[in-house]
Amino acid sequence: MKTLNTNVAIIGSGTAGLNALREVEKAGLDWLLIESGEYGTMCARTGCMPSKLLIAAADVSHTIDHADEFGIQVKDNAIDAHAVFERVRRERDRFAGFVVKSTEARPEEYRIRGHAKFIGQNTLQVDDHTLINARSIVIATGSEAFIPTPFEAIKNEILVNDDVFELQELPRSLAVIGTGIIGLELGQSLQRLGIETTFFTYSDRLGALTDPIVKNKAHEVLSKELKIKFNSNISHAEKTPSGINLKWEDKQNNEHQQWFAKVLLATGRKSTLQNLNIEAAGVSNEQVMRDWNAQTAQVGDLPIFIAGDAAGHRQILHEASDEGRIAGKNATLYPETITQVRRTPLAITFTDPQMALVGKNYSQLQPKNIEIGEVSYDGQGRARVMNQHRGIVRIYANRKDCTLVGAELFSPRAEHLAHLLAWAVYQKMTIQQALEMPVYHPVLEEGIRTALRDVMSKLKLTGGCRSVDLANAPGE
Repeated sequence: MKTLNTNVAIIGSGTAGLNALREVEKAGLDWLLIESGEYGTMCARTGCMPSKLLIAAADVSHTIDHADEFGIQVKDNAIDAHAVFERVRRERDRFAGFVVKSTEARPEEYRIRGHAKFIGQNTLQVDDHTLINARSIVIATGSEAFIPTPFEAIKNEILVNDDVFELQELPRSLAVIGTGIIGLELGQSLQRLGIETTFFTYSDRLGALTDPIVKNKAHEVLSKELKIKFNSNISHAEKTPSGINLKWEDKQNNEHQQWFAKVLLATGRKSTLQNLNIEAAGVSNEQVMRDWNAQTAQVGDLPIFIAGDAAGHRQILHEASDEGRIAGKNATLYPETITQVRRTPLAITFTDPQMALVGKNYSQLQPKNIEIGEVSYDGQGRARVMNQHRGIVRIYANRKDCTLVGAELFSPRAEHLAHLLAWAVYQKMTIQQALEMPVYHPVLEEGIRTALRDVMSKLKLTGGCRSVDLANAPGE
């Protein structure tokens, strides 16, 4: 077994690991990059990029299905599943290839292949071939699918999000377990591509929404399209000649069962930290999670830094990128560290309508400290033009200083509206300042202005804010 010494060892070559590596390279320090799997980020290979490719195909199919509402008749709308997934894989491999090429361009002697585990606070063992002594260590090993107990016995028969993009044909029926971001995005897309799809959730959760009014609207709209069994507790899953048999109890404790051709588990992802034997560094997994600092990425005062999904903080690509940068920078500075300001939280679910959370969500706020403005997209002008008039947006403002602090959205093109709101929250913009920004007509952003006006009228009474009242536009 050979022994290597380095300034910084980085475990994992995904988004967080590569951003940490760039910081170490900029500092001019020695490094080693350890990877047990394929090069290429989870986002490009099994996450955000292939899922958006699948969603794009489903959106086209859905648009064709509803073309008659625009007076357009489309005949013989047929879905070629093989061609759909071929395009998904082709484009996915293209995206992943850029990352692989960039990683492999670095010197091979600094890229160590194999599974790393701690055998000391500053020492790693990679399989049975290499010992690494490092002044500091960055953990960026990502996450893996969580498998609930009823599915453990048939885990090789079920799909997780990594597997969906390898399908060659569409199964006749599908059970989606979980109505979080992954479950809703993939499940709605697969249904729109022709699969008879049923969703199961043990609660009434939809995506990451926390505002009860926004959640109720999402329930109302999505339940018209999707078959969702809320508050269902799956007790048994079994592979049979007829497919996978699921047994569950509903809210009233009534028992049900049904067979499905395929089951997609979308019950969340868990950190892979438990696979690293971190106890050998003198700290338990529980201590790591408790002592990890989001502003420094450091675990307590140890020479260990965690970034990306492995940290379990915000499992989103741009957050992983930021955490990698923070972890890499502080790994070069150890034992000194720099506290970094984190960006305004922003999370988007690419369902139809889309969901988004900006800044502080409803569950993080004290009702006595905020006023809420809202707008319905059921009748909003631009939304009606596009035949996408469904949804609601709720905006939260601080009563004391009239600043915009957060929002929850369930609306058409929320991915764009949420960015405007996130930038405003980051700038600590007041509602008055937001209302002074230009808005074209007719656009979906006019709805945001309506919500801003709504909260402005309430702040005028409770927050002492100067009123701003700009002219309405037709169709707003």
